[in-house]
Amino acid sequence: MPVLVGLSMKILHNACIYTLDPCNPIASAIVTDHEQILAVGTHSLLTEFDGRAQKEDLGGKVILPGLTDAHIHLQHYALSLQNVDCETETYTECLHRISERASKSEPGEWILGHGWNLNQWKDIPPAWEGRGTEREAWWPTAADLDAVAPNNPIYLTAKSLHTAWVNTTALRLANIAANTPDPDNGRIQRDAGGQPTGILLETATELVSQVIPQPSVERLAEALQQAQSMLWRVGVTCVHDFDRRACFMALQQLHALGNLHLRVIKGIPAEDLPHAVALGLSTGFGDDWLRIGSLKVFMDGALGPRTAAMFQPYLNEPKNRGMLNMDAEELFEIGRRATQIGISLAVHAIGDRANHEVLNAFAQLRSFEKMNNIPALRHRVEHVQLIHPDDTGRLAELALTASMQPIHAPSDMIMADRFWGERASLAYAWRTHQKHGTHLAFGSDAPVESPNPFWGLHAATTRQRADGSPGPEGWYPEQRLTVQEALEGYTIGAAYAAGMDGRLGRLATGYLADLIVINTDPFACSSADLLELQPVATMVGGEWVWRSEG
Repeated sequence: MPVLVGLSMKILHNACIYTLDPCNPIASAIVTDHEQILAVGTHSLLTEFDGRAQKEDLGGKVILPGLTDAHIHLQHYALSLQNVDCETETYTECLHRISERASKSEPGEWILGHGWNLNQWKDIPPAWEGRGTEREAWWPTAADLDAVAPNNPIYLTAKSLHTAWVNTTALRLANIAANTPDPDNGRIQRDAGGQPTGILLETATELVSQVIPQPSVERLAEALQQAQSMLWRVGVTCVHDFDRRACFMALQQLHALGNLHLRVIKGIPAEDLPHAVALGLSTGFGDDWLRIGSLKVFMDGALGPRTAAMFQPYLNEPKNRGMLNMDAEELFEIGRRATQIGISLAVHAIGDRANHEVLNAFAQLRSFEKMNNIPALRHRVEHVQLIHPDDTGRLAELALTASMQPIHAPSDMIMADRFWGERASLAYAWRTHQKHGTHLAFGSDAPVESPNPFWGLHAATTRQRADGSPGPEGWYPEQRLTVQEALEGYTIGAAYAAGMDGRLGRLATGYLADLIVINTDPFACSSADLLELQPVATMVGGEWVWRSEG
């Protein structure tokens, strides 16, 4: 196709365009001018803009709005692309990968990895070994890593990012010994003699992570630029990031150099609230490429290590109800300080008790906003993995966004059944929340899961794994969504959560020109084919940032 030099307008035509705009749901042509959409309509746009725009015939391909990952750890994801992939089917294979990396590493060089999940390993002892009325889980140990990599410190984050597995050298460098106290909201796992085993839970992981040499801002910026390209390939044009200061600095560097072509909503860590208050920083500050999001607060742990806060104990662990980091009053106090300067909250809550305490805090916070004439901010609850039956309608009542990750459901369903039993009927309860009118924003939690949103679409609409398990109806099939509803979670819902619903999430006049092109119609293909969908082109801000070579 000839390119008309000097024209900023583009007309993409002969396409099936799903706009997600209820006033104009399906179109065949779209006009972009610089970063914005100028018009969406039919073939007649070719005549209307003749001579003023570059024309591109898409040959009947499908166009969708650019997809947003509403919960990602961008720095962790970027660096994970360079670290050991520990997401293996067996414990033996995981150790083999560590051994291979050690053979290529200098003595004393840190070996970093991510993704191990003992609940998925097929070659370990039975998950539970009876010990009287208590049962204790099998865990890997520092000695296992010492055997395959004796000359290197090792730090491996679990798939949940809430647990780390380290070796003896790493424990020594972090000065972790039998007399080291557990940090607040964390636990050093110990053997019968009181010695650290090499497993660190929740905030205890930071005892080691803080002694690992950190990459420079320049090196991190390079890693983020590589990650940006990987995200374009799966159709992601915007992310809501929840990593910390170094990530923000690297993103600012990319932005200043004109190399940031991924829209980033940047969360603020809870520990940085005093700095944000001192500066008068508020949610929404920034531009269309990099802007401040919500304050990230952790209410509890995670399902995998069984640290999510529960009303009732985990099955077969009568003394374990998880870890609750704070109660509703403490969370309200944090929220009060944040909302006074216009910062919304994004609260991590997995277990039913954690979600209940979060909802109680938000009830107080909504009253506080009203009494003090503070505009109701777009607060959100991250994950909402298990909700108590009495709380199912409260997110909608409090105008909260449920920021959820559909891809977690097929990954976690076996663990959820094992640890939560019948309570799992309200785990990842997208349909329940949707029926109550709760805003849904979908993401991946990468690198906990793949950032591929089409895998998330498959999970949301089938509640099945890639192999079709647990059966054709899926896991608790009453919670399935339609393709339209699931897609809205990655577009309209995510844009709403970010306060950008007048700019992102739809293909309509005046919206930002972020879109993807795919060969297969997601509304017409089989559910199994959703797993195979991949863009052939991605546009951000009116420019093609990635196109397949095929």
